[in-house]
Amino acid sequence: MIRVKTEEEIELMREPNRIVGDCLKFVGERIKAGMTTKEVDTLVYEFIKASGAEPSCLGYCGYPASACVSVNEVVVHGIPDGRVIENGDIVSVDLCAYKNGFHGDGARTFCIGEVSEEKKKLVRVAEECFFKAIEGLRAGTPLYDIGYRVQQHAEGNGFSVIRAYTGHGIGREMHEDPSVLNYGKRGTGVRLPANAVLCIEPMIAAGGYRVRVARDGWTAITVDGKSAAHYENTLVIREDGVEILTL
Repeated sequence: MIRVKTEEEIELMREPNRIVGDCLKFVGERIKAGMTTKEVDTLVYEFIKASGAEPSCLGYCGYPASACVSVNEVVVHGIPDGRVIENGDIVSVDLCAYKNGFHGDGARTFCIGEVSEEKKKLVRVAEECFFKAIEGLRAGTPLYDIGYRVQQHAEGNGFSVIRAYTGHGIGREMHEDPSVLNYGKRGTGVRLPANAVLCIEPMIAAGGYRVRVARDGWTAITVDGKSAAHYENTLVIREDGVEILTL
């Protein structure tokens, strides 16, 4: 069941989502070759704490870090460790903040140094998929129109859409109904109500869409070893469009 938010609840959600957006910008300005993924996680932890919020990911279902830092072939949920980020890598940083009783969530994929043209295109198209997904999105839109638009744009650019992971509702819980697929049939699915709050997060891959999960139980990796990119924002469905809380 989709948990529709009151205007008062949406006001409370603004701050954690603003913190998420600001933190992603902060990380994007500092991430560079030679850093470890653990050092990126430390940046996230310190920024969120300094903002008066809590990192939602830390301890979530046993997750050991404040951010998911996923390099190249890692699609999502990369656990920060001693892996050194190298020139030519693409790095997805996915993070959540908790404040005022609510969560905010967002992700970006960053190009590190001199990146191949294919990787640049992959990162660009992942972001474009998000904005394609929200074209015409408003109260009454069928849920799977979102995934349809993501899939059409990704596959139209020669990339595949990850099936195993989805976007989601968000609020007092980090993950709420509905699941927001990145593929689907146009005109199908529940019609979205006004004041539903969703995380739309295209995850696309340069090769096939199949993934495997590493022995740590978290790290999701493309089976063919090709790179993947991820872009996410939290938004409110309105009668006449959407309001993006993390931008």
